[in-house]
Amino acid sequence: MIRPITSDDIYQVAELWLELVTYHQPIDDAMPSPAMDGVQRYAARLQNSLDDTYAKVFVAENTDDNLVGFVVAAIVDLLPEMFEIERTGFIADIFVIEDYRGQGIGQQLVEAAEGWFRSRQIPHYEWSVAAANQAGYKFWRSIGGRDVMIRMRKELD
Repeated sequence: MIRPITSDDIYQVAELWLELVTYHQPIDDAMPSPAMDGVQRYAARLQNSLDDTYAKVFVAENTDDNLVGFVVAAIVDLLPEMFEIERTGFIADIFVIEDYRGQGIGQQLVEAAEGWFRSRQIPHYEWSVAAANQAGYKFWRSIGGRDVMIRMRKELD
């Protein structure tokens, strides 16, 4: 079942966020590491999102009412001020526990975010996916995502 986050879910979602970060680290060592108090900081951010009209968090529960995934959606203006203002949806984070992947839960979470974006008259949304995360890239392509910008990095000596 997909539903909006409640205050009772916050710490568990923050723990899932840590799993998301941990998932990405072996994929590419350029991925950021969590701060020592990252879970607490993320939980505080989730708490603030409960009253934020520009953010929405949805969670996925299994049949035992345990959280198995989440998505964080936001409304942002991604362009600098020299461009026309363009409100855009943004998927900040999405994660599904490994044992529940391939069951359509990620797609259901995205559809919940899309429904919220539509209700706010947002014409499109964007997200970032780690370049080395082939499974993530394949997921986003499978639901209709297309490449718009490629973010690159060069290490300096």
